[in-house]
Amino acid sequence: MTSQNKMIPAFGYEILRDHILSSILGKHEEDVLYWAGKDLARKFPCGDIQLITAFFQDAGWGLLTLEKESKDGYILHLTNDPEVLNIKNRTFRLEAGFIAEQIQSFKGFLTECYDEKKEKQNTVLFTVKTDLKEKIEK
Repeated sequence: MTSQNKMIPAFGYEILRDHILSSILGKHEEDVLYWAGKDLARKFPCGDIQLITAFFQDAGWGLLTLEKESKDGYILHLTNDPEVLNIKNRTFRLEAGFIAEQIQSFKGFLTECYDEKKEKQNTVLFTVKTDLKEKIEK
């Protein structure tokens, strides 16, 4: 069995993600996780939305689906089994930073991503905005 085929228990991931990281990062957790997500995106580049959604699935982050696309942005939904996707006590800034950097990379314009938890639906809404006046030099 290769390391890619091994399953990591959700509880182990939750301990690291929701408890240890927040203890270490404290009040800077959201900012640090956003920039860590951007850094992670540079290490695992995805050339389009379909590859981003596949990455989310492979990473165990959940099912990311495209709800709406416009010339200057996207709206994406993240869902998963409620036992795996603990939205109540988690920040989704890592995922938001990852999405922002991926889209910025393939669109070529300054891009930000905002996350909004929808607790009743157990989903996270990501709103991506691209500033078409701010070209990024590669």
